[in-house]
Amino acid sequence: MFGFSDETYIDLASGNGGQGSVSFRREKYVPMGGPDGGDGGKGGDVIFVVKHNLKTLQHLKTKRNFKAENGQQGSGKRKHGRDGNDIEIPVPPGTIIKDIVTGNIIKDLANETRWVFLVGGKGGKGNWHFRTSKRQAPRYAQPGIEGQEVRVHVELRIIADIGFVGFPNAGKSSLLNFLTNANSKVADYPFTTKIPHLGVFTYDNRDIILADIPGIIEGASKGLGLGHKFLKHISRTEILAYLIDLSDDRFTTAFQTLKEELENFAPELLKKKRIFIATKTDLPESMENLEILKNLYKEEEIYPISVFTGNGMNELKRAFRFLLKDQPTFVPENVSHINSEDVT
Repeated sequence: MFGFSDETYIDLASGNGGQGSVSFRREKYVPMGGPDGGDGGKGGDVIFVVKHNLKTLQHLKTKRNFKAENGQQGSGKRKHGRDGNDIEIPVPPGTIIKDIVTGNIIKDLANETRWVFLVGGKGGKGNWHFRTSKRQAPRYAQPGIEGQEVRVHVELRIIADIGFVGFPNAGKSSLLNFLTNANSKVADYPFTTKIPHLGVFTYDNRDIILADIPGIIEGASKGLGLGHKFLKHISRTEILAYLIDLSDDRFTTAFQTLKEELENFAPELLKKKRIFIATKTDLPESMENLEILKNLYKEEEIYPISVFTGNGMNELKRAFRFLLKDQPTFVPENVSHINSEDVT
């Protein structure tokens, strides 16, 4: 069964520090050469690296254990043991590291490219360090410091400029496909979109990242339908685009229902900038319903569109660009959309 891999757990361990060496200089013609044990090497670190070509956490479900290399033991002639190799864990942009017990956020990697999470243990000192005038032949060296071990919860929240929210079949996937080179599935039955899709389009020298969030239904915030699983992704979007299907019998109440579900899930979502889009204006009953909608929501600027005819699309693009005029752009490298190859 296909599913969007946006959370998992992994076990991590940094490397142990190497043992310091107990050694004495033994050379011809050099009597009582004294201690010359070298230090142990440092253990490897555990490092998260953000990779823009990754879109899900599926790779962390097939490999859950990551351990950096231990530092090597020191040796005679004050030779330092080799440091252990670090281990790097690739993750997509928008990844969050959480405490698996409390659920508290340890690190949000949204604005990071590389982050050292667990530092390897320090190597022990060799016996050369412990020589004194009274103790000229110390037979003691420090053990290396052990690395750290922890299990963490890894969660992905996609990053986009504009997130499409609406009932199933409201036209979110069709709009994404029209504006970008995404290939989100479109059909005349509900829940054709089962994973978030991303798309990029350029307008007025600005790359705009769009996210198609699976359809939200009444009760989604309580676990009904598919939308509840992906509501968290909306928190990463700068603007919410509410899509209202003019051919749907619920077109007069859809906006309020969507707002209530978002508020029940996370009240701060309603503080985001928003745009109101009326879809499917090519259908016979749509224009009459559009006037009803405008009278009902006089405080909202409604953008009527038809993906089928292209009507209203230029106005919508300009509106998107205007809303984003003060926002910095975020463009995933070589990423146009999320598709079924990225899911499990």
